Amino acid sequence: MKPGRNDPCPCGSGQKYKRCCGLQPVTASPPAVPGEHEIGALVALINQGRLSEAEHRARGLLKIHPDSGMLWKTLSVALMRQGKEALQALRKTVELMPQDPEAHSNLGTALRAQGQWSEALASLRRTLEIWPHDVRSLIDAADTMRALGQARESVALYQRALQIDARAVEAQNNLGNAFLELGQPADAVGCYRLALEIRADDAVAHCNLGTALRQLGRLPEALSSTQQAIALDPGLSVAHHNLGLVFEGLGQREQAVAGYRQALALKPDYVEALNNLGRVLPEVGELHEAVSLCHKAIELDPQRAESHCYLANVLFELRRFDAAAASYRRALTLQPRDALAHASLGAALRMQGDAAAAEASCRAALAIDPNSVAALSLLGELRADRGQFSEAEASFQRAIAIDPSFCFAFYSLATNRKMTVDDTAWLKGTEALLAKPLPLGHEISLRYALGKYFDDVKQYDEAFSHYRRANELTNRYGVNYDRAGLVERVDRAIDGFDAAAIRRHQSHGHTSERPVFIVGMLRSGTSLTEQILASHPAVFGAGELPFWQSAYAAYEAAGLEGHDGGALIPGMARDYLDHLTALSDDAQRVIDKMPLNFMSVGLICAAFPKARIIHVRRHPIDTCLSIYFQYLSHLHPYANDLGNLAHYYGEYVRVTNHWRAVLPATMLLEITYEALIEDQELWTRRMLDFLGLPWDPHCLDFHKTDRTVITLSKWQVRQKIHASSVGRWRSYEKYVAPLRHLVELVPSGGGPQPM
Repeated sequence: MKPGRNDPCPCGSGQKYKRCCGLQPVTASPPAVPGEHEIGALVALINQGRLSEAEHRARGLLKIHPDSGMLWKTLSVALMRQGKEALQALRKTVELMPQDPEAHSNLGTALRAQGQWSEALASLRRTLEIWPHDVRSLIDAADTMRALGQARESVALYQRALQIDARAVEAQNNLGNAFLELGQPADAVGCYRLALEIRADDAVAHCNLGTALRQLGRLPEALSSTQQAIALDPGLSVAHHNLGLVFEGLGQREQAVAGYRQALALKPDYVEALNNLGRVLPEVGELHEAVSLCHKAIELDPQRAESHCYLANVLFELRRFDAAAASYRRALTLQPRDALAHASLGAALRMQGDAAAAEASCRAALAIDPNSVAALSLLGELRADRGQFSEAEASFQRAIAIDPSFCFAFYSLATNRKMTVDDTAWLKGTEALLAKPLPLGHEISLRYALGKYFDDVKQYDEAFSHYRRANELTNRYGVNYDRAGLVERVDRAIDGFDAAAIRRHQSHGHTSERPVFIVGMLRSGTSLTEQILASHPAVFGAGELPFWQSAYAAYEAAGLEGHDGGALIPGMARDYLDHLTALSDDAQRVIDKMPLNFMSVGLICAAFPKARIIHVRRHPIDTCLSIYFQYLSHLHPYANDLGNLAHYYGEYVRVTNHWRAVLPATMLLEITYEALIEDQELWTRRMLDFLGLPWDPHCLDFHKTDRTVITLSKWQVRQKIHASSVGRWRSYEKYVAPLRHLVELVPSGGGPQPM
């Protein structure tokens, strides 16, 4: 039995057991800190690049010396050089070695790498308190300030670094960057030139010098500097991106596209390059690729307001106004005080027919920036839509006075009134703009505007020259007119909606008599017809509703997939009536004057057996020439070539001849523009009788009716009836050979023939 510690020791010494044989052996305590040789061995491993081994040894030693700041510091260096998470080790180092400037500097570096800018700056400030003359820490702290938006404060730190080391190229270069961020490109140029005196082969400094020179408008010098950067470092993606910006400034958009593409080839996730390529591609006619690029930019960084704006701009060009408005709204949630985004949203809302919301967006833009030319131009369009042409012109003129390079104000002014030989200032301004390189859409708008001007002043050869050039440029959008495809569509409409098929589908239709449809070719007089009828108190003019184009596409798609498209008709009818009710809940008749509904007449009549359809015709050459003279969306590819226009018109005649053959007189009334001009009252009475409405004299004073009209004819429908557009084609007789045969296609009936 083992004796107790206070018992006599059994060895007979006479001492207590605990003082004799029970005495515990003494072991030496490990030193509180590792020896210099251990730290030195770790440093050697790091310097030899044996980082994993250094990490493993450091962790082992920390089990013995957990409070060794040097071990934590060494571990953190090994981790950082491996690209591993080192914050825990760095924080422990700072805790144990609060006076070590390197520890604070390393922590600041790691925090910067993780985007924790505020905490990083605090660490770097602590470094500088201990080590005020460390150039590296001064530069890092200044760079961190710029990341926090403190460019002005960063200048002093860069300058301190340069006072200590005048040859610190990085400090000189980044000081230039700070000046750029402060809007001081001239000061930035000086910094970059000094950096290049120290290191002439610094590609980044050459690139940055190019940026500063571009911002100063010194584009040839900017081009030279940027190309020098690329020569020194062909893999410098930012230099290729900046080359694109310089080429844009020089008006060389194809070369700009090439620059952006090369930047993306080197760095596929380069958001700025994606945005700028997506922005410039529409200017060279590449709309659909632009949409894809903008979406990719948003996926990479959804918090950039400009990315959503660029996407919205392309969607607007594609006439996808709902989607464009949604993208503008997303941009405004990120940047609520962006005047241009507010104005652009207003433009999309206007095209959706929501004039009140459009004006609200316009006012919001002007509240932020009273000199926003986009908002002033939109305000002018909204005034013109209401027939307030004097107020509209004042808005356009103000926009031009603020920015004489704002092309669309010149275009809008010309298209919202009759031009005269006294408009010399407008003419000089427009021609001055055309003398410069312009984005594709801008030049197209000015060409159409000049065509309108010279037509108004009866200089027809000059007018046609500009119209022809405008159409040639529009063709660059690359949307080809598919003649065979249109023939097939017309064949399907005729075969799918014969009289028997229409009657069969009508059993599933809606019996409402509210819908009235005005159809025909573009520029055939549909707007005038709507304006006359909308002057009746029982009629609401809804303008051009896109509903049936998408509905007909859905119907066709169902058939092509082997489904019964007729099953969609009841739902289409309900949805359409709901839409009409949202526009006007009390009008006895609601007019949809989308001209291109002539293709969907069979489906419309199936959905609404009691609908009324008014088909407006005009002399075919006048019609086609008027289309050729309008700045239509490039989604009307037939419109930019007289031969294609003639083909399109022929297919229009073929399908409308079919509707005439299969529809009862109770559903279809045909009139001609020329007959309406010749005897407005007679044909107005006939139309009202057809609609089941009593006579109302307000219809004769249609030009006084207060309503919003956003079609191309909004100025014309505010004028009294006149015959100036009848036979207009004769002024261009020598140019219309591809259209002459169309007069043979004019059917009889519907009043005097348009010859």
